[in-house]
Amino acid sequence: MHSHHHVEVTVGRRKTAVARVTVLAGSGKIIINNKSLEQFFPVDTQQAEVLLPFVATETSGQYDVSVNVDGGGVNGQAGAIKLAIARALVTSNEEFRSKLRTFGLLTRDPRMVERKKYGQKKARKRFQFSKR
Repeated sequence: MHSHHHVEVTVGRRKTAVARVTVLAGSGKIIINNKSLEQFFPVDTQQAEVLLPFVATETSGQYDVSVNVDGGGVNGQAGAIKLAIARALVTSNEEFRSKLRTFGLLTRDPRMVERKKYGQKKARKRFQFSKR
């Protein structure tokens, strides 16, 4: 890695999405996979999800975030990024912990996709059944 060790990469996971996030003191720029937040998450509820840790800690516009996210669907990715940012903020300032916990931002959402069952189309979807 590089020599500047103060840059911590925090990882957040949600479903099958993995987000690696670097948070630095800055002016609120957020880059996700080399795109802007708006480009990457066109839906504003997704943008809001990613920004929630800053809202919770009242630090909107005080940090720059660079994100590398992989796997999962869009909402899983938003959740993974949100968690990684929350963790990064706690790393930078321990006082944020209680605020972020109040918003439920430090707990990983353990829900995963259920596995497909034998003799069924999906985990819960059965094959079509016809009596006649």
